[in-house]
Amino acid sequence: MAPSTRASLALAAEARFIDELLREFPHFRIVYKNRDSLSNAIDVALRVLSFGRQDRYLTQYRTVIGDTLYVPDTWDHTPPVDRLICLRHERVHLRQRRRYGTLGMAMLYLFVPLPAGCAWFRARMEWEAYVETLRATAEWYGVDALKTPSLRAEMVQRFAGPDYLWMWPFRAAVGRWFDVAVAEIEGSIERGTASEGPSIADE
Repeated sequence: MAPSTRASLALAAEARFIDELLREFPHFRIVYKNRDSLSNAIDVALRVLSFGRQDRYLTQYRTVIGDTLYVPDTWDHTPPVDRLICLRHERVHLRQRRRYGTLGMAMLYLFVPLPAGCAWFRARMEWEAYVETLRATAEWYGVDALKTPSLRAEMVQRFAGPDYLWMWPFRAAVGRWFDVAVAEIEGSIERGTASEGPSIADE
């Protein structure tokens, strides 16, 4: 598929997806991080707790807190496909917050069993969302996009490194999660049972 065609399709799909999000979460909104005092405070805290190694919270990461998605300034210039993939990831977190409650999710995500180094609930919540990221990536870019060694290495580093405060530093385990997820996603697309409809990657 030509990039321009993919972008046009994704732009329309993004608009529909946001409409769905607003029906499911009527208070959903998007806020730019650099204009938000809470986001700036979190950025400072993460820099301190990670000994300066997580310095991209404001510029590269999107974050859901409550019904709000906090995004970097680059959001408007992000390709529509990538925005849509991100929104699918963040919808998982919105549903987790609804499942556990705002306070319950905050406590589980931040503190159980430890705030860093062995944050099992954070790792599992993030993995649930990243599986959706992988699924959406396969649907829009093709399954082969999941099979690059760099993506696997990036995912392992994200879980085992400072980005999320070393939430699950067991690299082999994260690698196995990734391999299983890719195999399951590939199988579901081959069977035509992808969650968000048929793959358009090869059209």
